[in-house]
Amino acid sequence: MGVKLEKRAHGRRRAHKVMSDINVTPMVDVMLVLLIVFMVTAPLLTAGVAIDLPKTQAKALNQQDNAPLELTLDEKGRIFMGQTPVTIDRLKGILEAIAHENPERRVYIRADHHLSYGQVMGVMASVSTSGFTKIALITDPGTAQEK
Repeated sequence: MGVKLEKRAHGRRRAHKVMSDINVTPMVDVMLVLLIVFMVTAPLLTAGVAIDLPKTQAKALNQQDNAPLELTLDEKGRIFMGQTPVTIDRLKGILEAIAHENPERRVYIRADHHLSYGQVMGVMASVSTSGFTKIALITDPGTAQEK
């Protein structure tokens, strides 16, 4: 009986090896789905306060700064920093603190075309007196309205 056991143990071949490879196909599938989700939702995250920008013939500015400040004046004259409403006095304090850290930061002002020149210039004056030197007005690059 001892001989038979030796033959069996000696005659076995390793038919099944332990698989040590990682199956990356499910991980690739998940990553592709996440990529599509982010590609679809990213443009939706940049939408701000809805306003009617004036039309001009000017070309769009090159985006050299990574994070410009964006101020918006809606049709009622309310001021928004990003999507947060602020008063003109509060805006001055915030801008002075930011200008103290980085006076070279670009400031973009978006204003509804129904606003008076004085309202827009009042906000621009606040930005300028806070210490910023790079101030730009944002317009819609469509065709200009002639009157």
